[in-house]
Amino acid sequence: MRAWIILLRSCRLRCPRCGRGRLFRGFFAMHPDCGHCGLNFFREPGFYLGSIYVNYGLTAGIVTVSYLTLSLVWGVSPRVLLWTETAFCVVFPLWFFRYARSLWLGFDQFLDPPE
Repeated sequence: MRAWIILLRSCRLRCPRCGRGRLFRGFFAMHPDCGHCGLNFFREPGFYLGSIYVNYGLTAGIVTVSYLTLSLVWGVSPRVLLWTETAFCVVFPLWFFRYARSLWLGFDQFLDPPE
């Protein structure tokens, strides 16, 4: 399967194999498997540990680039940056949690599809 199809399905929070089943039944709760194709979303214990790295890496990258840009280019005060970046570090990972899991599942589906 093509990587861009899996990426689009992951961004829509859909099953990476069929693209029809929803991954989440609530904001944080996932379905155990796809309602259409039966793909198991929990392949093994600790499977979604990698999604934490995706979430953390993107958050750290955005904070680093925005801090350097806002302080060096636009001259925003360190006090303002401290509070805005801290708020971002709390809110963004909570919002991105679902997408990080979906991207991780899609990445795994692309590299090691279950048979």
